[in-house]
Formats: sequence, structure tokens, C-alpha cells
Amino acid sequence: MDETLLIQELRAIVGARHCLTGDRRTERFRKGFRSGEGAALAVIVPGSLLEMWRALERLVAADVIVIMQAANTGLTEGSTPKGSYDRPVVIVSTLRLDAIHVLPGARQVVSLPGGTLFKLEKLLAGHGRQAHSVIGSSCIGASIVGGVCNNSGGSLVRHGPVYTELSLFAQRGADGVLRLVNHLGIDLGGTPEEILGRLDRGEIDPAAVHEGAGRASDDSYAERVREVDAPTPARFNADPRGLYEASGSAGKVAVFAVRLDTFPTDAETRVYYIGANDPAALAGLRRGLLTELPELPVSGEYMHRDCFDIARRYGKDTLLMIHWLGTDRLPMFFALKGALDARLNKLRFLPRNMVDRVMQGLSRLVPEALPPRMLAFRDRFEHHLILKVTGASAEATERLLERHTPGGWFLCDGAEAKKATLHRFAAAGAAIRYAAVHPAEVEDILALDIALRRNDADWFERLPPEISDRLGPRLYYGHFLCHVLHQDYVVRKGEDPKALKAAMLEILDRRGAEYPAEHNVGHIYTAKPALAAHYAALDPTNSFNPGIGGTPREKCPTCAGKAQG
Repeated sequence: MDETLLIQELRAIVGARHCLTGDRRTERFRKGFRSGEGAALAVIVPGSLLEMWRALERLVAADVIVIMQAANTGLTEGSTPKGSYDRPVVIVSTLRLDAIHVLPGARQVVSLPGGTLFKLEKLLAGHGRQAHSVIGSSCIGASIVGGVCNNSGGSLVRHGPVYTELSLFAQRGADGVLRLVNHLGIDLGGTPEEILGRLDRGEIDPAAVHEGAGRASDDSYAERVREVDAPTPARFNADPRGLYEASGSAGKVAVFAVRLDTFPTDAETRVYYIGANDPAALAGLRRGLLTELPELPVSGEYMHRDCFDIARRYGKDTLLMIHWLGTDRLPMFFALKGALDARLNKLRFLPRNMVDRVMQGLSRLVPEALPPRMLAFRDRFEHHLILKVTGASAEATERLLERHTPGGWFLCDGAEAKKATLHRFAAAGAAIRYAAVHPAEVEDILALDIALRRNDADWFERLPPEISDRLGPRLYYGHFLCHVLHQDYVVRKGEDPKALKAAMLEILDRRGAEYPAEHNVGHIYTAKPALAAHYAALDPTNSFNPGIGGTPREKCPTCAGKAQG
């Protein structure tokens, strides 16, 4: 392969401005949101689906590795290069392909690969509908297609992990040929030019949309999460029920569009702030909420007191930015921050993570961001739960609260509800900020994303001293009613993060937990057999995102589904 010629051809397809080369120009695409970084020959950012198809044809012909990337907000290094490969790597960024088409009745949408949850949320608001996920990821620009490919979950209890059987994707077969597969259930033409051209122009004839072509959401999840005596998790990344073509594909095919269900917006909701010192009290409350209410709660977001404290200090600026500016400007801010980090980190006379340090310093000058009643509960209680229910369930909910957490709850007013939700969102980035401003004390951040058994009453982790003594702050937070927890550990300087992770995963295996719960395996976890087999079936030549989940990196028609230990 002539790399210079390939770059010239890619520039002719997407334009010189959107074909990036050199470490400096490509860094923000090659570096993961939380961790992970690798080399790439180029980054291309096509401006149409047809450009993306033509670029993929050229990349496949050149036999280079393709890594598909959208917003790059993943937490497990799954959308960036990592380590060494046997072929050059080209990243295909879909950021410019952000159109979302609302189908008649707004009960479904078709999203192109760069469409974001944030944009979808705004589009559906006028229709009285909502997207699959509404917390956290929608604020930082996470893509819809990225969620589908990565088995993403979310906070909304009734929705479960995002899932669809209706997608349009390019796949390289065992014969090496790239083919466009239209399983959207929409008649768009017979050739890639016809199909992609119509989607580029938004020309979707309602008569061409077939009902009953396949499932566009995990419509059995609400029943599954209510099964509180089941000895298995309700949702996890490698669950075979969630692996279908684009769903769970982790970049092993190039997805051009997905068709997804939308959901009715609840007309009236109430938010309760709950505190407890005994984990068993929350376990009993969870059981009651999932089995006794007339309809499932909307969400139930958990935070431990230590996480509350770290988020209060190191997520304060994030909370206030959203509170003051709304979410409209946040994706632009994160993109700007990434660009500044890339530039400033190259200046040796400045300390690393300068933007984080400055923002952290400024946040200390701003008055307290959290409401007094939340702060009072922080002093009284170790465990915190933000519970959102429909108005129709409010009376039954309050009876359950009095039974399980008497004196440990209050009904939030509008301002308290907003601040509590934003505080929980800010927790997701708090450990990263902590590490950024304490580099002399922190070896690394070890982030685990786990799904507990539905019948696990002893849900709160108690680590043995031989592990806990090697850690700094520990941040426990997550989607409590689904029994999905995010556990971020600050590893003390000089300790071995890999050894600690192995010891922790051993404990989780004994507990019957699954991991990861709602994020891609990325380069952090080993793909389990069902997931590795899914990858192999989608990408038999191992041309797309090789090495994901510990699978081999080399081009090999028979090895792509074998996870390495």
C-alpha cells in the first residue's frame, strides 16, 4: 500500500480539511475520553453518507484497519486505537453526519451515525416523546449509534439497554468484499448510491417504512427488571439477547443508520431524595418499588457519601455550567477543552492538565452549589438515592418510603430535583478531575462498570484490606433499581492498577456479577464467548476495530472471535 497515495485519495473524497494527518491534528480523535491512546495514519470526517461509503471502499481496498468513531465519549477505550497493529489504522469520525429523521407519529426515529442523544432529546420534546437515555451522556454529546453499538444502558428503568434489529451498515465479508446491508425496514433503493443518497437528503417516503420489520427497543426489559428474585443481572454488555447485527457490534461493522423506538414523556413526575445508613434499607426499598408500584419508577440514581463529596468538590464546575448555561453549549465546551488540552500538554513549561487545574481553581471561588437539604442529608446518611416516579405512583411510593426509610426522605422542589440530578451526573467525571489535579498522588483511575444479580440483597461492596489499603477515594454511583453500579477507584501512586483490577474482578466473579454492565468492553475488559463470537460473525477478516475485548489484532480469517486471556 502506498500511504501517500491513499491519503491523497481520501482527501479527494472528503476534502483536504476533513482528512487529518500528523499527531497534533489527530490527537483528540486518537485519545479516549477517559483513557486510551494510539497511533493512526489519518482521521477522516466525511460530510455525507455517500462520502463515508466511498472512503470505506478505498480503505478496504487498501487493506487498512478502520476504527469507526462518533463523539468519542466512551469510558473503556473502545473507539480509539490502542497498542500496536499489523496494518495502518484510519479513524473514520462521523461527527458531521448528525441528521436525525423523525418518522410519522414520532414513535420511531432514524439516526445517522453522528446523531446525538442531546439533539434527539430536543427534536422529540415537541412531540411529547423522549429518547432512550436522558442523563449524563446526552449532555456531553454521546451519539445514538454509539449507544447501539456499545450496548449502552441508561438511567430510565423501563427502557433497558438500547437495542435495535433495524439498521443500515457496511460489512466486509470473508471474501474481502465490502457490502452495504439495508435492514432498516425502509425501502430506499437498490444501490448504495440510491440508499445513501436518499438518507443524506432525508427522503424517506412514509409508504416505504415497513411496520413489524423488527424490534427497535428492548421491549421485554420492564418485565425482566421486575424479576427481583432472579439470580442473574437484568442487563449487561455480553447478554446474547442484546447482540444483533449493529446492536453490540462495537465498531466491527460501519453503521450508517439505525431505527429506534421513542417513548412517551411522563406528564407528571415527582423526585424524592432518600438517605440511609443501612444498605439493607435501600435493598428492601428497591424490592418494593419494583414489585408493588402500579407502574415502574422512572429512575433511581444512587450515590455513596464519598462519591457525593468528591463530586461536590471536583464536579462543581460541571454542575454549575449546565445549571447556568443549559446543555446546548456543553458539547461545544468539551470539544474546545479537548483541543486546548492537546495544545497545552505539548508545552513543557506548563503542568499537564492545565485546563482542569484552572477550572478546578475557579470553581473554589464560587459559592456552594448544592441545596441545604441535600447537604444536611450528606451529614446524616452514608447512602443516597434520587428517585423519580410518575404522579400516579407518588402515594404508593411515599408509603414504601415510610416503611423502609422513615425520616430519611424528602420530596424535592424543582430546584432541588435539578441540582440533585446534575450532581449525580457530575459524579461520572469527578474521578478524572481528581486525578488531573493530584498527579503526584494518583497512579491511575480504575473504573468498573458492573451488573449485580437481581436477587443480590448484599449489594454494597466491602473490599478486603489488602485491596482497600492500596486505594485512595472510591466513588460508588449508578442505576440502583437496575442493579447497575459504576465503581471508580483512585489507585494510589506506585500501586499496580492491573493487579488490583484482577483481584477485584475475582471478587465480582464470586458474587455472580457481570461486567461491563452498560459500556463497551473496549480495551479494558475481555469479551466473553458470546460477544467474541458476535464480533467474529460481523467481521471475519478482522478489519474493523481489531483487538477489541482482548480479541486478536492481526488480520486472520479464523481468529477474530478468539478472546485473548
